[in-house]
Amino acid sequence: MRDYREEKWFSYLYYTENRSVNVERVERVEGITGRETLDYVLRTLSILDMIEVCGNSNVTAECFDIIRMVLEWSEVAKGGTARDRADWEKKEYSLDIHNIASAEIFLDDNPEIDNKISLDDRKLIYTLIRTHGMIGQCLRGEVPVAENASLLLLPEEIKIDKDILKNMLYILNECIIRGVSDELWDKVKPEACALIDRILIGDLREFPAEQRVKRLLPCLGEIPQELTEFFRDRLFPKYELWYFEAALSDFDGTQILGILTGLMDKIGGEDVRYISFKPLADSLYYDYEGKKHINIYKKRIIEKHLRDNRVENVSLTARKNGSAILVDLAFSKVCEKLIEFCVEAERSGLLTFEKSITVLYDMFGFRRDEFDRLNNEDKYLATMNASEESTKNTIIDHVVGQTVVDVGSGGGVLLDLLEEKYPGKTVIGTDISENVISVLNKKKQAEGHHWTVERHNFVDGPILVGGETGKVDSIIFSSIIHEIYSYTMTDEGRFNISVVEKALKNAFDSLAPGGRLIIRDGVRSFPADQQGIITVTFKEDSGLEFFKNYMRDFEGLRDIEDKKIVVNEAEKKVSACTDFIREFLYTYTWGQESYSHEVQEQFGYYTITEYREVLERLGAKVLRADAFLEPGYPEHLRPKVTLEPDIYPDSNCIIVAEKTV
Repeated sequence: MRDYREEKWFSYLYYTENRSVNVERVERVEGITGRETLDYVLRTLSILDMIEVCGNSNVTAECFDIIRMVLEWSEVAKGGTARDRADWEKKEYSLDIHNIASAEIFLDDNPEIDNKISLDDRKLIYTLIRTHGMIGQCLRGEVPVAENASLLLLPEEIKIDKDILKNMLYILNECIIRGVSDELWDKVKPEACALIDRILIGDLREFPAEQRVKRLLPCLGEIPQELTEFFRDRLFPKYELWYFEAALSDFDGTQILGILTGLMDKIGGEDVRYISFKPLADSLYYDYEGKKHINIYKKRIIEKHLRDNRVENVSLTARKNGSAILVDLAFSKVCEKLIEFCVEAERSGLLTFEKSITVLYDMFGFRRDEFDRLNNEDKYLATMNASEESTKNTIIDHVVGQTVVDVGSGGGVLLDLLEEKYPGKTVIGTDISENVISVLNKKKQAEGHHWTVERHNFVDGPILVGGETGKVDSIIFSSIIHEIYSYTMTDEGRFNISVVEKALKNAFDSLAPGGRLIIRDGVRSFPADQQGIITVTFKEDSGLEFFKNYMRDFEGLRDIEDKKIVVNEAEKKVSACTDFIREFLYTYTWGQESYSHEVQEQFGYYTITEYREVLERLGAKVLRADAFLEPGYPEHLRPKVTLEPDIYPDSNCIIVAEKTV
């Protein structure tokens, strides 16, 4: 196996402190070392070796050597020591447009007096480095097809056979794209090969503007006409767009248009060809629990800046570097400190800090709405999707009729299950959070779903379908009524059972005759069991601390005056009435990272009997009313605690009620 360590390209990529990595391609931001580029190049070379070994590519060994050199040198502009990079900048190489800079560095380090490479081969390698990755960039909508014109000229300039060049480009692009992922290459291979074919026969027609915009922003869904026209008239004719999706995919069409309009004002009459959004992409992400996340605190400030068109908190920057413009957003010192505090407060998992984040963002008007959770919303929604899927599958068996409403759709798992099981039905999701609606719409577009989502709160009234109340056949409340109970603020504060009754009545009034309410949620213990005492012994010190925090922060169970709480620190034991221990245990299961949310919720609010009574008062016929213990709870808790008596209280219930008239 070839030893690359003495070769100059390898040295540039190995001995570098430059961290030029596309954040789209990494799992963690803080783990970026700068060696990721070298790892990528070595992957592409391994792929090339495998292709060569297979021996069915119609390409000579000499052609493989040329492709190998292209792969070795195509990323060098991302590396280099500080001194190397300073020297390259003195030569006015645009290092931010790395393929062009890498081509120039290749010529510098392989002068014409080097007899190992002929002039024709040097020209071929230079051109292939300069156009390195452009097939993929065309398919993403970032660069025009015409930027590949130099490939079309090669057969005449260096007398290379077009079929040989075509096969070399197939192999080169397979290495480049498969180096990112096998799945990506399998997905784009037909289109990539077709584009190479038409370039080499002189067909440099551009993709339509609408198609390019959709490729740039695949998660945006319906592209506003005004945005398409902006790209068509002001961007595509003049500029290549680098790292566009990485930086702007989390924004909606109106926000993107606002950013681009401001950018064009900044650029003015500057003579530039390339717009790189890499600085913005790099600044928008941070690590939470070891994984890359969008910095929602920055994003909310940016959103307000775009709504109000004011620059006291954040401003767009466009730094010129040679023929490139580097785009970023600069925050005021106050906002920088606010963002820094919120990130650290989020990581602490403490309720007091969670509340501080909300208060501060409300003070500045940065939250989208009163239901905007801000921190780690994506993890919360993903957790909702993954949790207790077995019973979610069970409840949809009770669906009747044509129109199904999923209340509080969260991460969308139930919408997907309904669509899969009932492809002919009309599936509607609802939520009260603008942020959740936005995430669900992106999911719908990205995954090609047919369900729809709308903002609605059953506490406020029945749902409207087609402009009328009623005409809904099934309404599902899956793990949402306890949130209605816990978070809805009334004149008497939170945890007011009247809001549950109001939500159920409005849902019942939305049903057509024969329609069903299907409920899966927490359940309270029967009155006789509520008087019992459960003792919990913790197997780790952190559990006792968790309980003491919970004792201080939990505001639910207001109807129980004496919760009989006793703490024995010496033996790491606590005891309390069944209802309190149940609420604690099923919060403890979720762990510290979810504590600040879960401690604000009371999971059980009705017993099975009380559920029956309230639904029968509405005129419903109760078809099913079962309480049970979700098996995941003891499974997660047993390594952490022991119970006396060793009986876990029921956690959940499934209720099915029918509107008979």
